[in-house]
Amino acid sequence: MDVPRLTLGALLALTACSPDGQDGSASRGGADRQAVSGEPVSQVECEAVPTGQSSVPAGAYRVGTNARRGEEGPPRRVTTDGFAIDSHEVTNAQFAGFVADTGYVTVAERTPDPADYPEIDPAFLVPGSAVFGVSLERGGFWWRFVPGASWRAPYGPGSTTDGLDRHPVVHVAYEDALAYAHWSQTDLPSETEWEIAARGGLEGAEYTWGDEFRPGGEWRANTWQGPFPAIDIGEDGHQGLAPVGCYEPNGYGLYDMAGNVWEWTSTPFGAGGNTGTIRGGSYLCAPSYCARFRPAARQPQEWDFSASHIGFRTIERVSAEAG
Repeated sequence: MDVPRLTLGALLALTACSPDGQDGSASRGGADRQAVSGEPVSQVECEAVPTGQSSVPAGAYRVGTNARRGEEGPPRRVTTDGFAIDSHEVTNAQFAGFVADTGYVTVAERTPDPADYPEIDPAFLVPGSAVFGVSLERGGFWWRFVPGASWRAPYGPGSTTDGLDRHPVVHVAYEDALAYAHWSQTDLPSETEWEIAARGGLEGAEYTWGDEFRPGGEWRANTWQGPFPAIDIGEDGHQGLAPVGCYEPNGYGLYDMAGNVWEWTSTPFGAGGNTGTIRGGSYLCAPSYCARFRPAARQPQEWDFSASHIGFRTIERVSAEAG
């Protein structure tokens, strides 16, 4: 099933049409969440993995596929001079270091410009971001714009990242990810580079680990189990985001190239350049809905959009970019 693309304008419009800025939703708070952070308690403990980069060798690689959706093809050969890419998604702790050093304010923490959203009452243009949470109207979970949600407060006012240092930072727009990359003297990967890295040397494989979704019955990524969006039963050990590195790395030693959070790339989705491209899927992807936790899968996303399931990782090129 295709996933409707989220836009900030659409979420703001929903908020503007609801009493007191609400849409019948509530954040995913409650007894199943830690009292301070708002993040669900993981059902399994994950060992910390080293922070650093893994090398992808120079060479020719096959990317793309004809197997699923038209935008994923055609299969083609590309070359790269080699690069190093973060072994895991940028974490809350890493992003906090960047903000402490620079005083950077993310897009979600700024008041939107009314000129960018002429169809929205300016009274509703407040700092915030998109949060996936309980929807009373839908009888399950769904998206809403939450005023005050940001990387510091991932589920809105009252939530924090306390105890979530190893979780991937979320609620970052492309501009925010790029600012972090420049600060760290790195860059964001193109989607070609991202896919080369995600495949881990397995040319043409369906997943970053091979062709079987659960080899030997093991979960290899943080995804959604259960009827989406009614309930995630957490068979993979997590209901919500997982700390980075909870699942086996791919052939290049890269963690979470599938699931957990979508990752920004530097590549526009189409010729017009109006939207960016995110890759990798997230914990909200299920085989019956989205299923974009595959290395060939692509998703368009507005450059200025942020959400509770979008993060990033950075790259350091040897010389020329993959093409």
